[in-house]
Amino acid sequence: MTKLLSSIQNGDCLKLLKNIPEKSFDLIFADPPYNMQIGDKLRRPDDSKVNGVYDKWDQFESFQHYDEFSLKWLKECKRILKDNGSIWVIGSYHNIFRLGYHLQNLNYWILNDIIWRKNNPMPNFRGTRFTNAHETLIWASKNKNSKYTFNYQSLKCLNDDLQMRSDWLFPICNGKERLKKNGKKIHSTQKPESLLHRIILATTNKGDIIFDPFLGTGTTAVVAKKLGRNYFGIEKDKKYFKAANHRIKHTKIIEDNYLDTIKNKKSSPRIPFGSLVELGIIKAGSNIFDLKKKYNAKIMADGSIKHKQSEGSIHKVAAQIMGTDSYNGWTYWHCDFNGSFVPIDSLRQRFITKNL
Repeated sequence: MTKLLSSIQNGDCLKLLKNIPEKSFDLIFADPPYNMQIGDKLRRPDDSKVNGVYDKWDQFESFQHYDEFSLKWLKECKRILKDNGSIWVIGSYHNIFRLGYHLQNLNYWILNDIIWRKNNPMPNFRGTRFTNAHETLIWASKNKNSKYTFNYQSLKCLNDDLQMRSDWLFPICNGKERLKKNGKKIHSTQKPESLLHRIILATTNKGDIIFDPFLGTGTTAVVAKKLGRNYFGIEKDKKYFKAANHRIKHTKIIEDNYLDTIKNKKSSPRIPFGSLVELGIIKAGSNIFDLKKKYNAKIMADGSIKHKQSEGSIHKVAAQIMGTDSYNGWTYWHCDFNGSFVPIDSLRQRFITKNL
């Protein structure tokens, strides 16, 4: 397995996948051929040629042939995905519905479909259809019971403290990021780093191992390296493989101090108030107060508190005082600690930081 860490291989993924040990990866990102079925070469109204996807790797004899290909790599990916891992698959209307069908039949558990909305899509030059302005990503866990990674709080921070929605606005890959040789694109469908940044930040942690079976020019590996994740990729085309190698080699990792993600509250250790009493951090018989010291409660030996005729947990008594069904006692109650008046939650956080 150590041979796979932070490396890429040139070859056919259907063959090389079989050599990978099972349950090797925390995350898989797959950008497979879309089977776009483009017939005649597209032209603009001025009769100039459109740089479409005419590559042989995107051409299949039939839908049946494409389905057989898809099932092979999806089965192998499930085998090498860790039990609590997840997979991202990207596609367009040409293939994404077929891939979703296969994912469900293989008992992956679909978590979300994400719409990548492009703010600079290629127009529909013939004027016969709507402008195809988006691609679809499917995010799925290995099975229904997988305890997959989802960095909810980090995504909220990324989105100005709002829940991250399932429609993402990113430009297509262009400018300096777009790899070119002699003025021509090296890869016809290079994905933007911003898209992979969000995916990797959302669904992996520092040190996790990410796999891309269709690496192309290396975007997944580049972003993984920047974010302090391990990576492994397979690319069949020698030209793409060479470009990916060069790109990865010149990628700098973000300093380790800046790579931590905010822990979700659900994943944080659960420390009951009673534990702080048992450990003597907050002493039985002492008082706790609301912020304005208008109300106070006495701490009992069993971790319950009493305020006049009310007694129970820190949350129950706070809710009774506030006249609500529920209330967060950790932030409502305060105490004197080392000369400062602090929320009791700060004592819990100090304990977690020092001991867990």
